[in-house]
Amino acid sequence: MIQINNVFNNANMKCIASGGSYFVYEHQKDSSVTPWTAQQEWFMSQMNLQKRQLLIQLNNSAIKLQAGEMQWISGAVQASSGVTGVGNFLGKMVKGAVTGESAVKTVYQGQGFVMCEPTYNYIIIEDLANWPGGITLDDGLFLACDANITENIQKRKNISSALLGGEGLFNLGLHGQGFAAFETPVPREELFEFVLDNDTLKIDGNMAVAWSSTLDFTVETLTGNAIGSAATKEGFVNVYRGSGRVLMAPTLPGTVRPDMNGPEKTTSTASSSQGIAGSVASSLLNL
Repeated sequence: MIQINNVFNNANMKCIASGGSYFVYEHQKDSSVTPWTAQQEWFMSQMNLQKRQLLIQLNNSAIKLQAGEMQWISGAVQASSGVTGVGNFLGKMVKGAVTGESAVKTVYQGQGFVMCEPTYNYIIIEDLANWPGGITLDDGLFLACDANITENIQKRKNISSALLGGEGLFNLGLHGQGFAAFETPVPREELFEFVLDNDTLKIDGNMAVAWSSTLDFTVETLTGNAIGSAATKEGFVNVYRGSGRVLMAPTLPGTVRPDMNGPEKTTSTASSSQGIAGSVASSLLNL
């Protein structure tokens, strides 16, 4: 028998989202500050930059967790690596290397609680029942999922999708029934959601954080040719075709249009579609 105090009855710990066995707790303020960090912490709290933790409640059930994310466990909970042999381990190493996720995800099962490490990222909980055909995540966003959910590698339809679209050649796909939790760089209320019914979505930049595995993802010029696309100042765009859903983060750093009244675009977008399109157009005009 274990008694947990100052967690569920802590006024500073607010449950802001839940789904299945997953609960997102947000620290309303950080009291563990020093005279040298107090000012920074105050401004962070005013801008909703708080620490968040994922709590998982196991009820004779099992989940898979990104390696290294566990902070504490209580109750009759057992942990295992899920590795069944050398071949299985090497396969997981390859999968982890190409998707940006941990090679081995720890499996926790039993009766009790698992608390994840604090993060300043935002945590999203999704029911895979709302994603027929599975969900594909952008690199490094996976946090946890029910143990019965199957992971696989989603390969780009063509290499250009990786080189020109700001995406990796491979992404992690989740399939089955159950819940999954992943991190995003922007809050849930800022995510645009598109539901496609045999239609097409075009996004200028690497702003999709998750999309249906049933969608075809390619990279194309906006107008069909490099010169025309350079003239529109849009260049290459990420294209999602078919039926399914896309979650897009429109307020990612670097997405603000640079002008006289706003901040300049960060240098992290140097390989963006506009930069590539400009280079292509310049080369063609110099022929």
